[in-house]
Amino acid sequence: MKLIFLGTGTSTGVPQIGCNCEVCTSKDPREKRLRASVLVEVRPDCNLLIDCGPDFREQMLRIGSPSLNAVLLTHSHYDHVGGIDDLRPYCYPDSFPVYCQADVAKDLRERVPYCFREHLYPGVPTFNIHIINPNETFTVDDVQVTPLPVMHARLPIVGFRIGNLAYITDCSEMPRETLEKIKGVDTLVINALRREPHMSHMNLEQALDVIKSATPRQAYLTHLSHGMGLIDDTIPLLPDNVHIATDGMTINIQ
Repeated sequence: MKLIFLGTGTSTGVPQIGCNCEVCTSKDPREKRLRASVLVEVRPDCNLLIDCGPDFREQMLRIGSPSLNAVLLTHSHYDHVGGIDDLRPYCYPDSFPVYCQADVAKDLRERVPYCFREHLYPGVPTFNIHIINPNETFTVDDVQVTPLPVMHARLPIVGFRIGNLAYITDCSEMPRETLEKIKGVDTLVINALRREPHMSHMNLEQALDVIKSATPRQAYLTHLSHGMGLIDDTIPLLPDNVHIATDGMTINIQ
């Protein structure tokens, strides 16, 4: 199984509009971050997209527009669903499968109502929504996926476990039951917004604490803001098995 980081930035992306900090003005291509999303290549005939933010079109063109079997949504904040209309090429000849919680499905119907009307205009993207529940494993083309409940400030959202991969983003608080479900995974991808504390995201220290408790073989930090500082200044702060994810990075999962 492979994972491709389509985007590793926070809701504003990096660089952030109007910011002249050392990260946003860096010439290092590793500091250029689109909104957070990944493609999981479970096998050659099964690609699962996790989240579909406003940079989705650009992200897919960058990697050659591979086929997609479904999209899994963690929550409905714009930086995670803003590219849903750009799934249009994948909606033919059948509606494209979307797996999400009920509150996310409600938000999608309100944001893109033209995709769900009884009488659709020609060419409109259409979606086959599957409602998922935390901790209840579901199957996409024979691939088992488990939604992992976490808190995003006061909003209950989910990460996902697929085989030996756990992907968690926008987490500010991780329930003990979720920590137990990710212990010993091969690869843990987890959000680490910045070095300073934040009300709705884990900072670097909190993310490292979770990684230490989960004991994965390897871990990758994502959903980074410019507040994390330069990559070369942050790497020395990390354990040997913890890495900073960058856009376009591909990793193998055992």
